[in-house]
Amino acid sequence: MVRAAELIQRKRDGFGLSAHDLRELVLGYTRGDVPDYQMAAFCMAVYFRGLSSAETFAFTEAMIESGETIDLHASLGRTVVDKHSTGGVGDKTSLAVGPIVAACGVPFGKMSGRGLGHTGGTLDKLESIPGFRVELAADEFVAQVRDIGIAIIGQTADLVPADKLLYGLRDVTATIENVSLIASSIMSKKIAAGADAIVLDVKVGDGAFMKTPDSARALAREMLELGERAGRRVVCVLTDMDQPLGRAVGNALEIRETVETLCGFGPPDFTELVIEATAHLLVLSDLGIDEPEARARARGAIDDGGAMAAYERWIRAQGGDPDGDALPVAPVVRTVAAPRDGYIEALGAIAIGSAALHLGAGRATKDATIDHAVGVRCLKKRGDAVRQGEPLAEVHARNGAAADDAEREVLAAYTIGHDAPDHRPIVLETIA
Repeated sequence: MVRAAELIQRKRDGFGLSAHDLRELVLGYTRGDVPDYQMAAFCMAVYFRGLSSAETFAFTEAMIESGETIDLHASLGRTVVDKHSTGGVGDKTSLAVGPIVAACGVPFGKMSGRGLGHTGGTLDKLESIPGFRVELAADEFVAQVRDIGIAIIGQTADLVPADKLLYGLRDVTATIENVSLIASSIMSKKIAAGADAIVLDVKVGDGAFMKTPDSARALAREMLELGERAGRRVVCVLTDMDQPLGRAVGNALEIRETVETLCGFGPPDFTELVIEATAHLLVLSDLGIDEPEARARARGAIDDGGAMAAYERWIRAQGGDPDGDALPVAPVVRTVAAPRDGYIEALGAIAIGSAALHLGAGRATKDATIDHAVGVRCLKKRGDAVRQGEPLAEVHARNGAAADDAEREVLAAYTIGHDAPDHRPIVLETIA
């Protein structure tokens, strides 16, 4: 029998728990032997008392043990790499990084999720491509990574089922914001999915879960330690999310921007982050190259067309049509004009994300349907000069009324001042 009440009391009173205790609790909850109300009480005790490094690792191991695991290295005989982001507005980085990595000869295998909030998750963006299949069996996933060099799919039901249960519980019991629980949730899925090397993109700022560099740094170090304990090679990059990443916010819009970037003419901040993440993955791979060489190869894959060719092979392999003309288009496109001359001092990521959500690009509830065509394109970003009447952004909407509301929201997201703000790099810090 799982001694759930005793374990809750011990954690509530500040005492440590053994790996055996944490394993029994997590597996008992997954089996249904521990009810939601007891697991919610445990999560609240952890929220206030925290977990030690040893407890966090034991908790993560138990999460992994709750389901099946995939050993990509054993199946392919190669180092397989993966990338994860803690989420942000306009973050489509994995969609560009994966094809570039594959074009450089390194297998890229990723299990991803759907979005709740601002815009869709990686799977929702991919599903804006007609015919694209996000649900592949584990053996299909492994075969595609081996044969095509890249696969991004939905998490299978048998992979870390404890996390799916726990995340849903934490979401409705105000116990999301705990570094150990966040790190365990992310890393249990990354480790179980089988990649040998992982780049973690930890967003910082207005549009991120971690609002300050200190909190983002703490999460990054926790995940780094979990990866190392599990025998994975991990690099964390802290990146700016005080404004949307790139220009596009919205599912099909972000796919188009991904293709533009793979062809060499994507937004500067997005391109910079894509090259940064790709270079780290190539260094962590079995190519045996250093960072300058990795950056050169990443840029070379874009310049010689290899990245775009890898993208097209990948999309076709999962049943999709890679032709940009096949993507859905919103019926109404509205230009948002600058009300005065000046410089863009700030562009609120949350405000733009909320505008996209209200247009239908994201989910307010788990069961909501996403409109893949709608969203916002931010034509002017922080530091750009602007003249009165010049386009600031585009609203892509289903109808005129929705466009009217979004136009007001987007305009309110911009702060226009007299002086250009200091430049802020997209990559704030690297922790390895």
